[in-house]
Amino acid sequence: MRQKPTVLSREIVASSRLFRVEAVELRFSNGVERTYERLVGRGNGYGAVMIVAMLDAEHAVLVEEYCGGTDEYELSLPKGLIEPGEDVLAAADRELKEEAGFGARQLEHLTELSLSPGYMSQKIQVVLATDLYEERLEGDEPEPMGVDKVNLRELSALAMHPQFSEGRALAALYLARDLLIQRGVLAL
Repeated sequence: MRQKPTVLSREIVASSRLFRVEAVELRFSNGVERTYERLVGRGNGYGAVMIVAMLDAEHAVLVEEYCGGTDEYELSLPKGLIEPGEDVLAAADRELKEEAGFGARQLEHLTELSLSPGYMSQKIQVVLATDLYEERLEGDEPEPMGVDKVNLRELSALAMHPQFSEGRALAALYLARDLLIQRGVLAL
């Protein structure tokens, strides 16, 4: 196993309402020194959750929302921050109700994904939601989100859709699809 680099120093070099940029001076085992910059949490975060919500055995819920990073309306999975005092599954159910207008009777934690491990410390919890029912909660979104669906048999086509670009959502959909196939719920 490789030896992790030695941290020589850490410094917050930029900060905003949402992000902090940390410069980390490192010395690798071969003596090479480098400065890495990364986005780090504000210190009060409880994490985030992304939900693969199954409408039936083959269709998952997608939401359409404005994304500041791309300056476009994009399709993705419902997701959001875990609030203080919430566990992952409670946050998933709440976010699903706020963003898509569905609750789930069955929630299952699937995995944790890094967003961009070379530059970000944040991770997101992926949850599979089944046995959905209609229920809407007021959320913090500035406008109502569009709600759509995707057939898990058509994920390659979704990846080519001009309004879909979020790699972590695509990874979550493939993980859920493979799990449902393994369980005999979905046949390809």
